[in-house]
Amino acid sequence: MRSVCRTDVGTGTALVHALKYNGWYAVARPMARRMARLDWPADVVRERTALVPVPLSSTRRRERGYNQAERLASALAGEWRLPVWPNVLMRERDTKSQVRLTPSERASNVSRAFAMADSARAQIRGAHVVLVDDVITTAATINACAQALADGGARIISCVTFGRAPEPGDRAVANYDFIRN
Repeated sequence: MRSVCRTDVGTGTALVHALKYNGWYAVARPMARRMARLDWPADVVRERTALVPVPLSSTRRRERGYNQAERLASALAGEWRLPVWPNVLMRERDTKSQVRLTPSERASNVSRAFAMADSARAQIRGAHVVLVDDVITTAATINACAQALADGGARIISCVTFGRAPEPGDRAVANYDFIRN
């Protein structure tokens, strides 16, 4: 799992919100360029097969007009020279917004919300895929997606997000840390 920055304050938060809620999907390209510069072990870089964006519910996709994770994955694909497999994972059911839920409510909310597309099982079997999302908060969504990919036969699942919520006990950092990282 790798993330570019924290999303509790500052520039990182503003970029995620612009992409996710304000329709600024063009910001996905510079966000992905920064994601592409994250350090990964050599074996991950060598073995990764494809990028798999976290799917949105059809309702949220209609509301936004796009899937922010797909936009990030598409931009990241050009940087890493990997294909995007947007139809590997499916959202089986709509879920409540996770924004105001506790960690346990988040896990329950997305439990069994994702599944492998039957048509993708042969494609995913034995692959090292990289799950892509805009932000990770409690890892409930990423874990639910990773479970569906593992159940479908993925050999290794790595994850990359632009932002991450701070862990309890993280010390506060100045906004300029985003630029230095």
